[in-house]
Amino acid sequence: QVQLVESGGGLVQPGGSLRLSCAASGSIFSINAMGWYRQAPGKQRELVAHITSGGSTNYADSVKGRFTISRDNAKNTVYLQMNSLKPEDTAVYSCNTVLRQLGVPGVFSYWGQGTQVTVSS
Repeated sequence: QVQLVESGGGLVQPGGSLRLSCAASGSIFSINAMGWYRQAPGKQRELVAHITSGGSTNYADSVKGRFTISRDNAKNTVYLQMNSLKPEDTAVYSCNTVLRQLGVPGVFSYWGQGTQVTVSS
């Protein structure tokens, strides 16, 4: 089995910063891609940022220039540095990883439990 543990959410004022972390553990053979998604109340879940095993990244237009995704392959961890936060960034942020498991054929997608980010004065 594989577990994803997220941390770093919270309450921050507009213009502030937060750093989210998501660590994957368990019977992991290799991790392909990792990403962050968010879902605000009454809205559909959307991709925030995505990073491949080779380090290629892509971002939602709404966060380009403000958010940075990175990963530590040795720790199976993905980070999301969020700067210049706006009230419209308020949402539950969840990490996702696509990986191969030890001794199990195929590719699997796992989700973290989600962490609340609230941007408010």
